[in-house]
Amino acid sequence: MDLHRIGFNPVLGENDEPDWSISRPKYSAEVEREIDRMLRYNALAYVFPLWWYSMPAMLKGYIERVWNYGVAYGSSRLSHQHILWLILAAASPKDLAKRDYDKMIAHQLNVGLANYVGIQNSQIEYLYETLKEDPKHIETLLDQAYQYGLNYAKQSI
Repeated sequence: MDLHRIGFNPVLGENDEPDWSISRPKYSAEVEREIDRMLRYNALAYVFPLWWYSMPAMLKGYIERVWNYGVAYGSSRLSHQHILWLILAAASPKDLAKRDYDKMIAHQLNVGLANYVGIQNSQIEYLYETLKEDPKHIETLLDQAYQYGLNYAKQSI
């Protein structure tokens, strides 16, 4: 699903604030729809560009609103077995290894997010140098993305 195309609002409003006094609060209609959609699957995959060594605000807002208290943490955890983070990076592998950015990103996604909500099998894959305008490079990236998705689908069955 494309968060922009469906018009998802990433801003956490009052209706989606965690209520620590209820084990499973009722959230806004938009968030409840997304929770229902997410819970229909046994695995999750997120494809996003790397911005400032993290995810874009749209995806961060989605996670903050949908992976909410009583659904993903607190009285309940996510039941998903796998999560794939497919990251489109303008940088090269060398650029991401500089200052251990790659390790910081892996810790944030695998431990800070996936493990915190109960998903033990968290996998990060990069598509590097995505802004290169070389048609062969773009074709290689598309093939890599296809292979990552295919392998991930096989693991998630």
